[in-house]
Amino acid sequence: MLDAPQDHDTPLMQDPAFAVALRLCGQNPVILPTGHILLQRRILGVRIAMLPRAAPHPDLWQHLRALGLQRIPLILSPEHPCTLPRAMRLRGSQNIAQLQLHPDRAVARATLHAKWRNQLKRAEAAHLRVTDGPMPSHTDHHPLLILEAAQARARGYTNWPNTLTAAFAKAAPDQTRLFMAYAGNTVVAHALFLLHGRRATYHIAHITKRGKALCAHNLLLWRASRWLAEQGHNQLDLGLVDPRTPGLNRFKLRTGAHLSQTGGTWLRWHP
Repeated sequence: MLDAPQDHDTPLMQDPAFAVALRLCGQNPVILPTGHILLQRRILGVRIAMLPRAAPHPDLWQHLRALGLQRIPLILSPEHPCTLPRAMRLRGSQNIAQLQLHPDRAVARATLHAKWRNQLKRAEAAHLRVTDGPMPSHTDHHPLLILEAAQARARGYTNWPNTLTAAFAKAAPDQTRLFMAYAGNTVVAHALFLLHGRRATYHIAHITKRGKALCAHNLLLWRASRWLAEQGHNQLDLGLVDPRTPGLNRFKLRTGAHLSQTGGTWLRWHP
């Protein structure tokens, strides 16, 4: 198991716990001398390498040559826009909602959009019971993972495989935080956060019809952001802002989050 480090600022898919989780799933990531995590896959029988959420280090090509990987296709998806010479763009930049976690509760609450804040007040007035703690390490069949898989199928989106989320929880339980809201004895909302250095990611969530009526996710996200700030985290990644999901976008951005552009997706292959 890994303890959650607090002294670095790294994307989730470049965190050491992510590499351990991949190995638990039977994959073989390569840790480069720069500390970056390089993934390897086969697509239609073709071996490719992927460097997710990281800008290429000046010595990257030299390291790939030393590993015998310089001739295979390399997919790059930098966290921020950057120059990638001799690479072909496969997909443009995307927008991610990033919430800065202010340590002062009053300041953080004041940055909320008025409608979001009113929904939070409604949830607080409903006297929902909120629990939080690390994701159980024996989590392969956790209710949230089952609900998330069904929700993804129904809505047609993709996320991490449940096996990878479960493996992350086994590899680094202290880098997970699961918040649940109860109305009486019934769970009406879940929200799972993954921690990586001084940052965190809003990973997956689920809410029932009753939870929506009570604005339970507003309460969970607020409680989680306050807990993260108290633990010394300074940024929460709320995920992609997708034009196809305007309601979800409003929920994210009304927290006071700002838009951050990714570097897009690129292919570099010089066999």
